[in-house]
Amino acid sequence: MLATAVVTAVTTPAVLLTVTPAFADARPTAGQSAAQQAAEDKPTIEELEAAAAEAQKAYDAAVAAEKAAKEAFDFACSDEAPHAVAAKAAADEAAAAKTAKEAADQALADAQTELAELPETATEEESAAAEKKVADAEAAADAAEAAKSAADEKAKKAATDADNARVGAGQALTKAEKATAEALKAKEAADKALADAKAEEDGDDDGDDSGDDEGACVPENGLTTVAQGLPSKIVAGSTVDFSVRVTNGTDKTLDEVLPFVYFHATDKSGYNVIDEYFDLQWSTKNSPGWNDVADGEYAGSISPLKAGAHADVKLRLKVDAKAPAGEGMAFVAGDYVNDDGTCGGNFFTEYEFDLLAAGSKPGKVDDAKPGKTSKTRPAVVPQGGTTGTLANTGADTALPQLAAAAGAAVALGAGAVFVVRRRKAGSAS
Repeated sequence: MLATAVVTAVTTPAVLLTVTPAFADARPTAGQSAAQQAAEDKPTIEELEAAAAEAQKAYDAAVAAEKAAKEAFDFACSDEAPHAVAAKAAADEAAAAKTAKEAADQALADAQTELAELPETATEEESAAAEKKVADAEAAADAAEAAKSAADEKAKKAATDADNARVGAGQALTKAEKATAEALKAKEAADKALADAKAEEDGDDDGDDSGDDEGACVPENGLTTVAQGLPSKIVAGSTVDFSVRVTNGTDKTLDEVLPFVYFHATDKSGYNVIDEYFDLQWSTKNSPGWNDVADGEYAGSISPLKAGAHADVKLRLKVDAKAPAGEGMAFVAGDYVNDDGTCGGNFFTEYEFDLLAAGSKPGKVDDAKPGKTSKTRPAVVPQGGTTGTLANTGADTALPQLAAAAGAAVALGAGAVFVVRRRKAGSAS
C-alpha cells in the first residue's frame, strides 16, 4: 500500500513537467508580431533549470518508490509475510482436521464391527453398550467431518488471500517500474530542453539536427535469433547442449552481433525464483572453448555477419542437482554494433520448459517451442553477472535493450506472472 501511494505521488508531478509551451492557441496582441509573441512566451533559462530540477526530483522519488515496491514484493513472496504465515497455519489446521476425521471414521468402523460381532449369548447390557458406542462414534465422526469442512474452507480462503497479496504486490511493482520510466522520460525531456536553450543562447545551434540521432540504437526485426535443440523438459543435475542461430536478414553487414540468452525459473509454488541454479556457457567457431555468461557479458560474439548470412553459437546449460522442480523460460534475443557507431537489436523470444527434480525420468522430450515475441526486452542480468550493456565491448552504452533496471526486480516480476498463470489454471480445473 505504501509503495502504491508513493508511485501515485510520483507519477502525478511527472505529467506536469512538460517544458514545451503550448503555442497553438496563442494570439499576438495589437501591434505585436507573431515572432515577438512567441519570443515572450518562450521559457527562460531559469524556468527551464527549475523544470529540470523538478524533473530530477520526481525521477529520484520514482526510483525510491520502485525500490520500496520491490522490497514490498520480496516480502510478500516470503514465508514471513502475514498472509503466508496465515495460509500455512490454516493448511496445518486443515491437515490436522483431516487426520482427526480419519481417526473418527476408523473408530466408527471399529464400533460397528464390534456390534456386529457380538455373540448370541451377549447380555442386554452388553448389546446396549455396543449400540451406544456406535452412536457416540457416529456423532464424533459427524463432528469431525464438520470440523474438516470448516478447516478446508478456511485454508482455501487463506491460500487465495495469500495469492491475492502476492499478485497485488507484483502489480504495485509493475506500476512503480512504469512510473520510473515515465519520470525518466520527463527528466530527459527537461534536460534536453535546457541544453538546447543554452546552446541557442551561446550561438551554438546552427539549426542542423541531422546528427542528433547519430549512434542511437534502433529495433531491427531483420536480425533473428532462434534457439535450436533446447529441450522442453530439463532435469536438475543435468547438462544441456543446444545452440542459437543468428541470422542477418538485413541488406547490410553487421560488424558485430551479440546474442543474448537468459534462463529464468521458479519452483512449483510459482513464487520462489531459482535462477541461481543455472550456469550458462557459450562457444563459437572463433572461440571454441567454453566461456561463462557472466559479468555483464553476452553469449558470445559474431564479427562480422554479412547480409543474408547466419552463424551458430553453441550453448551449454548446467543445472545444479539441488534445483527444485518448477517451471522456466529461456529468453533469447540479439544485439548488433557497427563500426560507425550505429547499433540496435531484436526483441526477445520466450521458450518455456519444465524443470524436473534430480533423478527424474522425463521420457521422450521434444524441443521447446518459441513462444511470443515481446516488444520489450527483459532487464535481467546474464547468468551469474550484472546488468548487461555494451560497455564491456567498448560500444555505445545507450543500447536500450539491456540498459534497464536491476535484473532481480524483473526476474521477480516474471515470478508474479507465474502466480497469475497458476491461479488461472487452478480455477479452470
